[in-house]
Parts: sequence; structure tokens; C-alpha cells
Amino acid sequence: MALGLGQLFYVLLFVINGIAVLSEDRFLARIGWSVQANPSGFGGDQQSVKFKMINLISAVRTLMRIPLIAINIVVIFYMIILG
Repeated sequence: MALGLGQLFYVLLFVINGIAVLSEDRFLARIGWSVQANPSGFGGDQQSVKFKMINLISAVRTLMRIPLIAINIVVIFYMIILG
């Protein structure tokens, strides 16, 4: 079974949805990946992979909230109408 562009789009959408629904209070703070746990002050470790992942998660949760709602609605109607 080949991975087509449509299936790749679904995988990307599921991953972004998964990142967007992560609760900062219940999950991310518990494992130390909260924005408050890692302040980006002067002299901090801003080049680490963990810091970049925290910023990526925060950016996805902030910037993609409204577009994800619209994309999910379109995908749901597409799946209902065309199967």
C-alpha cells in the first residue's frame, strides 16, 4: 500500500491536531515542557532541542487554533460526502 498525498495530508493533520490539544497544565508542565518552566531570559539555553520543541508546540497551539478548526470541518464534510 503506497502512501499517497491524501494520506500524507491526513497524517500531517492528525499530528498537528495532536500537538494542538496537548494541555500545558496537565501534561506539558508535568514533564517539564511548559513555557513557564523554561523562561527565555538572557543567557538561557535557547539553542537546545528541548527549547526549540517547546517553542514549536507553543507556536502550533497559538497560531494554528483557528485554521485547524476550519481545516477539520472541511475534512469532516469531505469524508461524509465522498467517503
